[in-house]
Amino acid sequence: MMKRMMAGAMVLVAVSLIGAWAYLSGASAQTAPATPAVTRVGFVDIQRVLARSAAGVAAREQLEKEKATMQKQIDSQRGELEKLRDELDKKGQLLSAEARREKQDTLERKVRDARRLVDDLQGTLQRKEEAMLSKVLQDVGGLIQKVSKDRGYALVLERQRSSVLYASPDADLTDDVIRAYDDETKKGAKK
Repeated sequence: MMKRMMAGAMVLVAVSLIGAWAYLSGASAQTAPATPAVTRVGFVDIQRVLARSAAGVAAREQLEKEKATMQKQIDSQRGELEKLRDELDKKGQLLSAEARREKQDTLERKVRDARRLVDDLQGTLQRKEEAMLSKVLQDVGGLIQKVSKDRGYALVLERQRSSVLYASPDADLTDDVIRAYDDETKKGAKK
């Protein structure tokens, strides 16, 4: 008898829980909005902004000029090294052991100096490129926000870093950002 009462109570509790769940499910379905709000998501290709904007092109040209100047320094050092190496190869047999050792030491020192120069110049060029990129990104950041708000986007991603696999061309804000950046650059140049 006790077992039957216990089983009856469990059935009653189970039915009550199922009924409560069904009631709450129906109530929440009725209060849910009929259509979800549309959130617009766009993207910007920063590399394209750097490559095609007037300021990005000018910065690249400046970097290329500096790179060419640095390359001339490296080429002149390379010429000196080749000259010393040729001299040591041709006249090395005629020199005394001490003179030959001095020439080899001089050549090795100049090779180390040249490697150090190359490393220093590469570091300098990299720092300048990073500074240029940082400045452009700082300038473009505010413009991306402005263009995004004007066009009604709730979220804008950077194409390369966010690994966008597919996006509709309508979601691409890059050309709008380039135009806004060029306009702002022109305004800044006139002042």
